[in-house]
Amino acid sequence: MRTVEVLFVIIIILGAFMISTQFAVLPSPRQIFGTNLRELAVSTLQTLDAKYNLSRIAFSDDSDTWVVLQKALSASLPPNIVYNLTVFSINSTGGVVTYQLVSSISNAEGDLGVGSESASCLVTSSKVTFGITPEKIGGGKPRTLYILNCSDANGWWITGYTGQSLAADLKNLLSPYFQTTILINSTAQLELLLNNSTQIGGTKQNAVVINTFGEAVPIPRAYCQGGSRESEGYSGGTYAKYCHTLGIKTRVYNWTWVSIVGYPVYYVTNTNFFTGDQNTYGIYGMKLVGAAGLNNFLRGLDSQSYSSSDTQWLTADIREPLQFTAEARDLSNYYGIYPAPSPMASRALPVTGSKSIVSRYHLTRRATMFELKTYSGDQYAPAATFSHTGGGALTAIGLTRTPDIRITVLDLLMYYRPNIYKSEFGASDTSRLVTLQLSQQGGT
Repeated sequence: MRTVEVLFVIIIILGAFMISTQFAVLPSPRQIFGTNLRELAVSTLQTLDAKYNLSRIAFSDDSDTWVVLQKALSASLPPNIVYNLTVFSINSTGGVVTYQLVSSISNAEGDLGVGSESASCLVTSSKVTFGITPEKIGGGKPRTLYILNCSDANGWWITGYTGQSLAADLKNLLSPYFQTTILINSTAQLELLLNNSTQIGGTKQNAVVINTFGEAVPIPRAYCQGGSRESEGYSGGTYAKYCHTLGIKTRVYNWTWVSIVGYPVYYVTNTNFFTGDQNTYGIYGMKLVGAAGLNNFLRGLDSQSYSSSDTQWLTADIREPLQFTAEARDLSNYYGIYPAPSPMASRALPVTGSKSIVSRYHLTRRATMFELKTYSGDQYAPAATFSHTGGGALTAIGLTRTPDIRITVLDLLMYYRPNIYKSEFGASDTSRLVTLQLSQQGGT
């Protein structure tokens, strides 16, 4: 009896299998093991245009170039692939877009069939130029960009660069956004700038002043010990008084003072005056001011009196990678400025807690490029611009050693927000559509 039951089960299973195979639609071997024609078409178009050759030929009237394209196309595809490459011109009239056949090349005698796949790409004429016109910072009020390029100064924490090379790069990147850009080529010219002399061109009021010398700031001889302006530069054995004067000038002239790396105004530098002085690392021509330099710069910016005893170290030694804010990423794409990702910051300025420069010096934090970092319960801004309620601002890029001036540029653009006017072209036939249709031989 058991044997009969087993035989019945076997018969039922075999019958079900035979019936199901009659109704099942199996893919053809070519569909299972064949080439992905769409991906092949896409990669072939990319290969043909790798050096702009496809774009150039698509706009060419020379028949010989089309012969070259057909040879390249045949060499790029397997021998069992048939193709049809078609180029259409794109025109727009009255808001209506039309496509007109320009040329077509093929190795197939007729229609490639329903089993074919296709891909397309847009190419642009080499005669078309795209331009952008930056808005001038300040709008109707002309602003001048002053870049310290003093030949008689040395830099610190600008590893691998000189102040002069950084000045040239900053001029190239930022001058399109300003009415006037002026390089301050000596500490003597810096003295003229600080004293609003007409011998230095540009508009002093509302200007931007960039110190390219890192943690060191150039100082004119007149502000050094024994100079005609010693009372504004030297006091009690320290040059923190000069940093206080810079803060005052920043407020009075409504400057944006920019420090591109490290701890701002930590040294003063004049290679003709500090001939025997160095920073203990073998960089001569500079004198240590220390933490009192930044404190007194901010005191001057805030109309507070000078204090040689204000020597509190403000920054925290944050040694972990930074992350750009969402705003910084968006504006990076908008302005086309792309700093290196994840820099390190060990000189970030405090924005909360007992050492906060925001509350202590009546500042408003703006243009914050990186996510704030928390250290010992307080928050620090690695790169930001701090504007004062009474005028003037400090852009402090408190990053570590090697400067990335793209961060400085982007932070300034984030602060001022100039518009970018992109050129639009309405000429016809500036773009063409290239379509590549592929099929396998033997297909339907």
